[in-house]
Amino acid sequence: MRASRFFISTLKEAPSDAEIVSHKLMLRAGMIKRLGSGIYTYMPMGLRIIRKVENIIREEMNRAGAIELLMPVVQPAELWQETGRWDKMGPELMRVKDRHGRDFAIQPTSEEVITDVVRNDIKSYRQLPINFYHIQTKFRDERRPRFGLMRGREFTMKDAYSFDRDVAGMQRSYQIMYDAYVRIFERFGLQFRAVAADNGAIGGSGSHEFHVIADTGEDALVYSPESDYAANMEAAEAVAPATPRAAPSQPLTRTPTPGKAKCEAVAELLNLPLQQTVKSIVLAVDSEEAGTQVWLLMLRGDHDLNEVKAAKVPGLANYRFATESEIVEHFGTRPGYLGPIGTKKPVRVVADRTVAAMSDFVCGANEEDFHFTGANWGRDLPEPEVADLRNVVAGDPSPDGRGRLAIQRGIEVGHVFQLGTRYSEDMQATYLDETGKPQLMQMGCYGIGVTRILGAAIEQNFDDKGIIWPAAIAPFQVVLCPMGYDRSEMVRTETDRLYDALIAAGVDVILDDRGERPGVMFADWELIGVPHRVVIGERGLKEGKLEYQGRRDAAATAVAVAEMPAFVRARLAA
Repeated sequence: MRASRFFISTLKEAPSDAEIVSHKLMLRAGMIKRLGSGIYTYMPMGLRIIRKVENIIREEMNRAGAIELLMPVVQPAELWQETGRWDKMGPELMRVKDRHGRDFAIQPTSEEVITDVVRNDIKSYRQLPINFYHIQTKFRDERRPRFGLMRGREFTMKDAYSFDRDVAGMQRSYQIMYDAYVRIFERFGLQFRAVAADNGAIGGSGSHEFHVIADTGEDALVYSPESDYAANMEAAEAVAPATPRAAPSQPLTRTPTPGKAKCEAVAELLNLPLQQTVKSIVLAVDSEEAGTQVWLLMLRGDHDLNEVKAAKVPGLANYRFATESEIVEHFGTRPGYLGPIGTKKPVRVVADRTVAAMSDFVCGANEEDFHFTGANWGRDLPEPEVADLRNVVAGDPSPDGRGRLAIQRGIEVGHVFQLGTRYSEDMQATYLDETGKPQLMQMGCYGIGVTRILGAAIEQNFDDKGIIWPAAIAPFQVVLCPMGYDRSEMVRTETDRLYDALIAAGVDVILDDRGERPGVMFADWELIGVPHRVVIGERGLKEGKLEYQGRRDAAATAVAVAEMPAFVRARLAA
């Protein structure tokens, strides 16, 4: 490719609405153009990267035995109504009507459509297992689109769906896809981590997320450096304290805490460690049969509620946070002084594992400006229900018993799910077994955010000059920067010779023949992030040398003219 025949449109400054590094650099490098809120045009430079990402994914999916098809972006509402997701997805699901007034969804994912395909075409156990995938545009009507391609409304995703006879078969298909994902991210050249995850709105029994490691990542990844344990924050288990609860040593005392509504302020006033205080979180569950039930969750003062874990407590699946009027009705005081002792109305108390092991703790006295000190389970209040309710913190013991937990930031770019019969049961996707009896198919689903990979890769690989692409997904692997290409026949001849040699060797190379000044030329390609650069100039040619510089290299390396093609190929292979 010659730059004069390509479209290069770089900017010195990013638009003011660009928020994070990847968003700013992609706009400056001319890879994307904003069309509307969360909607972008992929410019030629950006599209080259997307196609390389897609090609790697396609090669590994095919290698894993998945079969490519293409499902429509617009899907009839009836399929989504069969599974209940037409209502459950809420406003994130973009709904449209055709000219006849019929409802359709602009797909955010394709479980319903692929299940409909399979239930109509797969009849016998002899046709299983099978795995279909496609790479297609998706749309999710994010409430607040931001961060460019990281959280846009329209995006490209690879989604795959496996169908098996039984759970063991589903688990084998899941492992095949998990292994394929590891190969995909290794080929991308990105530092990543696979972590156990919560299934969320997709449903099913088990899942793993794949995260690109980046300090700017939105997600907290929990892992043990001493073992293979890894999970996202939502799924990471906080194990119960190993030591038994100590016997009470203090009397229960109603203690004045004027104006101190937060655990931190109470601990400071009473000159106690924050770890001796307990915070109260009040939830409510509404039902037609029982009306509204109020729950009190108790966490240690320095811990945070994990809302996903709370929803897994039996009876709390559809919880909401209680209103202030409900809190006053049940506790007799406003938030800030709440506790389990002496509530105005009965509430259901659930203590986090850590709190259940505490003695002589501090909690609200259900009276403004007062807390109880010396509170103890069994003596001052009944033993509670106990559940894992909190986010883990660095230094917690690993759930596998090997080492202490560490936390790093990551950007989710892939997710694999064991769905089981979540969709096949709703949509009656069955096959006939060896005895001729119908059985529900066991499903898995597997997604990669194709366009999100671009943003995540940049968040992991950039410097003050611009992007640093891994060679496998760079828009071009090598850029040739001739000094005076339009003025020097010597430079032009040697540049063309090198260009032809690299093309013949299968190297994805671009020749910058635009006639730009060296400073402009170098700045453009450093911003764009091409990982390998060769400079051709008269002075060097007279000495029989060319200059090579890797995007991460601090200085250039002089290489003999005749040796440069082999040198570049060796660097690419490395």
